[in-house]
Amino acid sequence: MSNIEHDYLRLLKDILDNGVEKQDRTGTGTISVFGRQIRHKMSEGFPLLTTKKMAWKTMVTELLWFLRGDTNIKYLVDNNCHIWDGDAYQNYLKWAKEHSKTHKYAPYTQEQFINKIKTDTDFANRWGELGPIYGKQWRAWSFPEVNGYFGPIDQIKILVQSLKTNPDSRRLMVNAWNVGELHQMTLPPCHYGFQVYTRELSWKERVQWVMDNADSLDTLKPNYVIEGVWKESTPKRAISLMWNQRSVDTFLGLPFNIASYGLLLEIIAKEVNMVPGELIGNLGDVHLYSNHIEQAKEQITREPMKLPTLQIMDYDSGLSITRNQEHWEPIDFVIKNYQSHPTIKAPLSN
Repeated sequence: MSNIEHDYLRLLKDILDNGVEKQDRTGTGTISVFGRQIRHKMSEGFPLLTTKKMAWKTMVTELLWFLRGDTNIKYLVDNNCHIWDGDAYQNYLKWAKEHSKTHKYAPYTQEQFINKIKTDTDFANRWGELGPIYGKQWRAWSFPEVNGYFGPIDQIKILVQSLKTNPDSRRLMVNAWNVGELHQMTLPPCHYGFQVYTRELSWKERVQWVMDNADSLDTLKPNYVIEGVWKESTPKRAISLMWNQRSVDTFLGLPFNIASYGLLLEIIAKEVNMVPGELIGNLGDVHLYSNHIEQAKEQITREPMKLPTLQIMDYDSGLSITRNQEHWEPIDFVIKNYQSHPTIKAPLSN
């Protein structure tokens, strides 16, 4: 059993055995525990859970949306990703209900609302916008300077530059919890920040990397490693990522978060020519919604399968998260040898 699958299933059981009943903003109700951690070594495979089938393209689309700095669901909807539909629709519905008190106005159904997002640019610009959530904070954090100019800070760009120039820094962090803008967000960030950590690879680890990647290294000589003549492309460091999450929808959300930060770690590692190390999640209010309990019980009875591998298709063609990330598409990220148990359906609470 893989580390991450073991940790995840153990977490489900922990909540079922020890969770306390709590009310929540959605009105659904949860059972909840507090303060847990999960860990995964990326060398053991890509952390896409196998005990239920995961919607890979949906997860990739959301992460690319963050990296684009986008905060409007139009890109998601156009790519058949609907995990933020409910949040945008609830925002629209509040206005529509108030508007209908003084005007003859019948609110759109959620299906009609999403169709308007797809087909009406002006409508999408107004009602598809979620406020300064993840993408805005990652790529354009606002701050007041002495002269009164509110300048955007690209935290991802700064992170990559810092990794290249000062990889032992203890300040390799990205934060989405902008206190001054929380009131403008449709939903405050659940996973509110992440930190990366690098270390030098040992001689043995570098040798192993060369052997594992020999097919992709041109003009590889038999005495390539023995002579110690490393190519410039041979990584010198490993990089790990730890994310922090205040609120964890453990059945539906957490498997997405694990895979998303696993993919982000892989992308950053490619960008700075390092080897993906460990993925760590620090979790606050870890809960199961009351209408996910039977689904969780079913999942913990399933035997995990071997984890898949990831291939980033177009990275070598010049794509970069700091220069032209908007040209990346979900098809550029391919999961290989993914075997899983069937999907377990559960309702999303907004």
